[in-house]
Amino acid sequence: MAFLDTELVRILHALQQFELTPWKIVGFAGTLMFTSRWFVQLYYTRKYKRVVMPLAFWWLSVCGSVLLLAYFVFGKNDSVGILSNFFPVFVSVYNLVVHLRHRKNGMTGDATA
Repeated sequence: MAFLDTELVRILHALQQFELTPWKIVGFAGTLMFTSRWFVQLYYTRKYKRVVMPLAFWWLSVCGSVLLLAYFVFGKNDSVGILSNFFPVFVSVYNLVVHLRHRKNGMTGDATA
C-alpha cells in the first residue's frame, strides 16, 4: 500500500507542475489527430455497414504521425517516441498515395473516396 501512496503522490505532484509549452501543444494535436482517425473509421464502417478506410483516415494518420514525430524529435528528444512514430509516417503516406492513385484512376465507385 505504501508503494501506491508514493506513486499517487508522485503523479499528483507531476500534474501540479504541468506546464503547457508550444511543443506540448504540437504533441497533443498529433495525439488528437492520430486518435480521431479511429472515430472517423468507425463512423464510415457504421454508415456503410462494412469495414471502410476513408480518405480522411489516411490524412489524419499522416498529419497526426508527422506532428507526433516532430514533437518527439524537436520538443522532447525521446528515442522511444521517435521510433514508435517513425514507421507509421511512412505507412500512412504510402496508404494515402495508394488511395489517391486508386481514386485518380477511377477504379472505385466508393462513396468514401
